[in-house]
Amino acid sequence: MAQKYPERVRDVWAIVHAEHAALIHDLEGLDDRQWEQPSLCEGWTVHDVVAHLVDSARTTRLGFVVGLARARFDFHRQNAHGVARERGASPLETLARLRRVASSTTTPPAPLDSRIVEELVHGEDIRRPLGLIRPYPRDAVVRALRLQVHTPAAFGGARERVAPLRLTATDADVSIGDGPETTGPALSLLLAVTGRRVALDDLDGPGAGVLRQRT
Repeated sequence: MAQKYPERVRDVWAIVHAEHAALIHDLEGLDDRQWEQPSLCEGWTVHDVVAHLVDSARTTRLGFVVGLARARFDFHRQNAHGVARERGASPLETLARLRRVASSTTTPPAPLDSRIVEELVHGEDIRRPLGLIRPYPRDAVVRALRLQVHTPAAFGGARERVAPLRLTATDADVSIGDGPETTGPALSLLLAVTGRRVALDDLDGPGAGVLRQRT
């Protein structure tokens, strides 16, 4: 019998699966040179980021804990192990692995909306260096931004980075926090708070300089 999820959970997986499908479509048009293009993730190519997404889609709650212990509780080492494990011998092989997990509903022990953060931010890690543009669903971007702003850095969030700042989206009805205001597109705010400096040029306001210093 198929497992039934609450509506909010179904909403998350619908977004994640749609983003997987959109990314697969974009990746199908890349040549080998583009797969080896540096991504927005320092030290990772486009190919590496795709391998990371495969690893993330395969990771269960128990698997995450076991993998973290094997990596001696170093998140960066754990991610590197995952990339090495899931990166195929060729882009076509890695893309095939992404297709196989495109409808996965497994997740590490983290808030479920972190799956949305993962897909949107890493989607841009891949697309921006390649000059590709995707009109992400506004609600998904806002949900991801809210989660990152309220999550401590120790758990992969940006709470310390954005305090005390007020983040106001120019293309969505969202304003978060108190203090010097930073304005810009919601996606650019999301990328900036997750440490992607390329998005800082899209931001304005007295808080933008503070965020720039912290990113």
